[in-house]
Amino acid sequence: MSVLRPLLNGYLRLVEKRKLARTRDVHKIRRDFAKTARLLFRAPRGTQITRSRLVGAGEVLRVTPAQTRSDLVIFYIHGGGFVFGSPDTHGAMLGALAQRLGAVAVLPYYRLAPEAPFPAAIEDVAAAYQALLDSGVSAQNIIVGGDSAGGALAFNLLSRLCAASGPLPRALFSFSPLTDFLHEGASFRENAAREAVLPAAQAGLMAEMYLAGADPRDPDISPLLASYPGAPPVWITVGSTEILRDDARRMAAHLRDQGVSASLEEEHDLPHVWPIFHNTLPEARVTLDALARWITQVPPTATES
Repeated sequence: MSVLRPLLNGYLRLVEKRKLARTRDVHKIRRDFAKTARLLFRAPRGTQITRSRLVGAGEVLRVTPAQTRSDLVIFYIHGGGFVFGSPDTHGAMLGALAQRLGAVAVLPYYRLAPEAPFPAAIEDVAAAYQALLDSGVSAQNIIVGGDSAGGALAFNLLSRLCAASGPLPRALFSFSPLTDFLHEGASFRENAAREAVLPAAQAGLMAEMYLAGADPRDPDISPLLASYPGAPPVWITVGSTEILRDDARRMAAHLRDQGVSASLEEEHDLPHVWPIFHNTLPEARVTLDALARWITQVPPTATES
C-alpha cells in the first residue's frame, strides 16, 4: 500500500466525512462536491468531455479519450447517495478508464432526490440505456458501470433487462455499490467509525430522501433482493473498512447463487469509491488497470435477445 493511502483516509475522515455528517442542506452538499471535483479530479490530457442529448432520453456526458481503438461504450451511472453528484463530477475518472480501454464513455444525467424520488432516477437511466441502443450501439458492446448509489442503479437496470430478456450489456462493474436499502450488512455497524467517507446516519438519511416512503424491500430498489437470470459477468470492488463492504460481499454471493459469473475484489482500507482519486492515489490507478484488463477479457455475447 502507498504512503498516500493513510494520508488520504485521514483527511477524508477528519474533514469530508465530518462535513457530510453535519450538513442537511442537499444544495450545499451538491455545490461542495462539484467544487471538490473541479479542484481535484482531472481527465487524461487530450480527453474530450462534452454534453450531448440522446434522442428519446435526456442529456448525457460523452467522454472520448485522445485515441479510440475499441467499439466498446462504457455506460456509467454516477453515485452521490441519490441526492448529489453528476456526470460532471465523475467524468475525469471515466476519462482515465476510457483511456485505458480506448473506448468512449457515456454518463447519463438523472434526476436527483429529494426533488425527484424513486423511481425517477432508474427511469432516467433505463431511458438513456434504451436511447443508446436506439442510436445504433450494440448491446454486446456496452459495459454498464456505477459507483455507490450509481452501483445500485446499475444493478436495478440489469435486473430490469434480465426480466425483459434483454438486450443485455456485455458486462457490468461497480465500485463500492449500495445493494441493501435495509442496511442489514454487519459492516454498516462494524465499520461506522473506520469508514473514511460515508457517515452511516447520513447514508440512511439520503436513502430515505430517495425512497420517499417506497418499500426498501422492493426488488426494484434493493439489488440484493432482485433476480438476474442470464446476467452477463459482473465485477465488483470494495474497501475492507467501508460500511458498504458487506453490500458488495453479499451481492457477489447473491449473483453466484443465480449462476452469474461475479468477481469480487476487496481491497484493504481504501476509501469509498477510491478510483475517483486516480490523479493522486496509486491504488486508484491499479484498480482502474485491473478493471480495464477484466473488461478486455470479457467475450462478446454470441447473440442479442
